[in-house]
Amino acid sequence: MKEDRTIAYYDDHAQQFTTDTLDVVFTDIQDRFLAQLQPGSLILDFGCGPGRDSRYFLQKGYRVEACDGSAKMVRTASENTGLPVRQMLFSELNETARYDGIFACASILHVPSADLPDVFCRMREAVKPGGILYVSFKYGDFEGIRNGRYFTDLKEDTLKSLLQDAGGLRITEQWITGDVRPGREEEKWLNVLLKKSK
Repeated sequence: MKEDRTIAYYDDHAQQFTTDTLDVVFTDIQDRFLAQLQPGSLILDFGCGPGRDSRYFLQKGYRVEACDGSAKMVRTASENTGLPVRQMLFSELNETARYDGIFACASILHVPSADLPDVFCRMREAVKPGGILYVSFKYGDFEGIRNGRYFTDLKEDTLKSLLQDAGGLRITEQWITGDVRPGREEEKWLNVLLKKSK
């Protein structure tokens, strides 16, 4: 299964991935997301990796829950944040109007495009009316295994189509950035803020 292969990659490369991403400065996008929320809001870090974003949100005074599909990432994120991080697949999210915001940074890009509308629906249901989602995807048309993991790259039109299939989410902002990791600035990312209908 594509999911198993991707999770195995993160279990096998947890230490290197943590070294590469944990201390990367990502405040421009984190703060752009937080600006949409009230102080003290409850955030789900959806596919939290080593816990970089959860740690930042906690430092800013927000309440945070975090989950990841990789057992090693769950342990690493818990160590880095002090949170009881859950091991959970994206397809297992089953909350109703619990969160004020969901932050899915470079995470649901591992979901096959055919399954993304279901994941968007689960995210929509999990946030309160008017809730905010942040998602990011590598910018392009590729879908398949790359560097040991499954990727669904998206462009604006593809994303719009997937969101129409899900319903109930409106794009409030979308923008393209370079990768923040040193030496990878040429890699482009599609960043999107979504709002749930009230």
